[in-house]
Amino acid sequence: MKIADRVQQIPPSGIRKFFEIAEEMDDVISLGVGEPDFTAPWAAREAAIDSLKAGKTSYTANRGMRELREEIAKRVASQYDLAYDPDDEILVTAGASEGLDVAFRALVDPGDVVAIAQPSYISYVPGVTFAGGKPLSVPTREEDDFKLTTEILDAHGVADADMLVLCYPNNPTGAIMTEAEMAEVAKFVREHDLTVLADEIYADLTYGDEHTSIATFEGLRERTVVFNGFSKAYAMTGLRLGYAMAPPEVIAAMNRVHQYTMLSAPTTAQYAALEALQSCDNEVIEMRKQYNRRRQFVLSRFEEMGIDCFEAKGAFYVFPKCPWDDTDAFAEALLQEQGVALVPGHVFGESGDGHLRVSYAAGLNELREAMARIEAFLG
Repeated sequence: MKIADRVQQIPPSGIRKFFEIAEEMDDVISLGVGEPDFTAPWAAREAAIDSLKAGKTSYTANRGMRELREEIAKRVASQYDLAYDPDDEILVTAGASEGLDVAFRALVDPGDVVAIAQPSYISYVPGVTFAGGKPLSVPTREEDDFKLTTEILDAHGVADADMLVLCYPNNPTGAIMTEAEMAEVAKFVREHDLTVLADEIYADLTYGDEHTSIATFEGLRERTVVFNGFSKAYAMTGLRLGYAMAPPEVIAAMNRVHQYTMLSAPTTAQYAALEALQSCDNEVIEMRKQYNRRRQFVLSRFEEMGIDCFEAKGAFYVFPKCPWDDTDAFAEALLQEQGVALVPGHVFGESGDGHLRVSYAAGLNELREAMARIEAFLG
């Protein structure tokens, strides 16, 4: 059977390679996974169980339960002073990943140029390619703490692109953008009439400066699709629930794709998400405190080992420089000899080469052991 060219040109996930090696080994500490080690708050799990007991197992509206969309709208209004109409400006999706995929297919025509700030989440480039667009890499730099600047946007021809994709707080670097820094990007976007896809799945996980959504700047709400969800902040990865917010005509187009593929996001997960928004903020605050403690520990240990690592202030990743020139060889040797799984930075784009993504979404005892093993490996 013939496989479509656009699928064949996409390589397998570079993260998956290390998962598969680790799965064959015993006593592996994985710091390569972007998944919280916490469980979802009990009230959210209980709401999911109760919905099943009540027999609520049918489809919901394509756009998601209205009560959930209303709660999302309230949350965004209170956090960012952004108003979205739950009737026609919010779409509930099977994770933020599905939202991004639907947006690419709804908004990208064949040949459209989509600029992607990198290093970045591994699904953006394949998503653009599957939609027939042309990905344009926009490499950020360590000397800028992996922030997106107008100098970088200018240097890489983003002014002539059709769309800009950005993710802050950033996966894989842990970089954040301050309000003033994001204002400069917003100004560039307005001047060059770009559409923006803003992946804000880690918005609740910052340590110090609070997250500023690019949609809050003048003239940006009208040209931005914002993505968020429940996987990271509420530790609900397996429930697969996210949402997108955008002007009505964009959500209508995205829903057209969504209704022919997903029909609706998982019903049980929607009940869990509704409860999470209504009663689980204290658990999010506690998880954030724990992540921050772990972040500080990991950064201090890399400093003690003499490994250069910029101060990540968001998500649950740090992005140290690799002590070896060959990051693949380093990651494979570390895994084979010490049983610690990390991910080479080039997996997230060329500008990530020379770095390693280290997730601190693991318990402190595991992190202590992992850091000790890395230190022993380095001798």
